[in-house]
Amino acid sequence: MKQRQQQFASFDIDAQNCFTPLCPAELPVPHGDEIVAQLNYQARFARLRIGSKDAHSPQAHWVADSRHPPLTAIEGTNMDLRWPVHAVPGTPGFELIDGLPRPSQYDFFVWKGVEPDMHPYGACYHDLAETLSTGVIEYLRQQQVRWIIAGGLATDYCVRTTVMQLRKAGFNVVVNLGACRGLEQGSTNEALAAMRGADVLFVNQAEELEHISLEGET
Repeated sequence: MKQRQQQFASFDIDAQNCFTPLCPAELPVPHGDEIVAQLNYQARFARLRIGSKDAHSPQAHWVADSRHPPLTAIEGTNMDLRWPVHAVPGTPGFELIDGLPRPSQYDFFVWKGVEPDMHPYGACYHDLAETLSTGVIEYLRQQQVRWIIAGGLATDYCVRTTVMQLRKAGFNVVVNLGACRGLEQGSTNEALAAMRGADVLFVNQAEELEHISLEGET
């Protein structure tokens, strides 16, 4: 297990209260508050623990209103859909789910979506065109990480995009389904199919990481 830990990082993607039923007025993902134990367990298999958070202004340009409901399109270089106000710094929704480390306790942490005209989904880039790095890819390469164990919220948006960005950057990725929850079943199924098409591996629970066969290992 120690040999595996050297080349692994565990990634907690946007595991915030705003994406759980604890904040029903924001973007509650069904059962999103039930992933903490699995995120903590998967971190045991990695040398490094990475985290990310949305950090949004309540006056962001993409905020939905009575004339523009959530999930309707919006024009902009770095925003595509309207969303309810969520993940506002200083509010309960911004905080990581209880039981996770503080951001300062992670080895590397990303805050994204701070600019009011930018709403990225993936944790690797600040922009939708994927040109403005958050630094996490460079950090993982510098640390000689080969494998990422990913979990977080929501499967169909920020988890999917982050995982695909990591694959494009050349990392092997294992998604722990026990540490993920999706916003909608249809879009979650599409996300899982897209990740499988990118040769992402899956486990149902972190405990399976003990026995998973990884290419290049003996």
